[in-house]
Amino acid sequence: MNDAKLPILRDLSRDYMLSFLVAALMAAASLAGLFFQGVIYPDEALRHSFISNDVVNLLIGLPILFASMALARRGKLIGLLFWPGALLYVTYNYIAYAVAMPFTWQFILYLVLAALSGFSVYRLLTAFDTQAIARSLSGKVPERFAGAVLAGFGLLFFAMRVGVVLGGQGGPEAAVAVADLFTMPFWVIGGVLLWRKRPFGYASGAGLLFQASMLFIGLLVFFILQPLVAGVPFPVEDFVVIAVMGLVCFVPFGLFVRGILRA
Repeated sequence: MNDAKLPILRDLSRDYMLSFLVAALMAAASLAGLFFQGVIYPDEALRHSFISNDVVNLLIGLPILFASMALARRGKLIGLLFWPGALLYVTYNYIAYAVAMPFTWQFILYLVLAALSGFSVYRLLTAFDTQAIARSLSGKVPERFAGAVLAGFGLLFFAMRVGVVLGGQGGPEAAVAVADLFTMPFWVIGGVLLWRKRPFGYASGAGLLFQASMLFIGLLVFFILQPLVAGVPFPVEDFVVIAVMGLVCFVPFGLFVRGILRA
């Protein structure tokens, strides 16, 4: 293990174990949702929303978590910075699952997954040597551009989701709104700190951009899977809107990746 190469303040062995536990629980929850659909998702609205998402979790959520951990284990800065973003992706998803199914037996599993992955994000970020990361990335990444995109999207989605919650809408849409309300403030705070070139902004910016980009990609894959898995029409307009919004996020993310690789 090449942790000594990384800008960290302590050993990450426990963080690897926690992340492996998160990955195992996510795989179990997703496979259970696919193989026991009628038991896990008792009504049609839940099946339409979450069966496709279980596939996305297996195709995107697990690989990005394992890839980040593997790169960090090899002493790669990009893996270390992406790792919290991959865990935040898990946190976001299972907040939505837990809110959508609060009175079911699997609610405990979803709640544990959301809490455990969120705690793992906190542990990782507190292990970062933010000053060293800032010195490595300063002038090499698009601080203002990336910070503005993160903060702008965070404020936009937060405002949209407040309307959904206050409107009294229920079901999976409300569950996703709650997940957005929980995570969007982190986008805003991280974006502002990155815009102001603060050390924690550099340390968290890559992970937040990574999470945002993976959420956009995951949603596009979700739209593609919906006709195949849930038997619903392909949402052309939604797909185009999310693709355009995703491009706005992918550009600063790509520039940030280039800066990390140069560092």
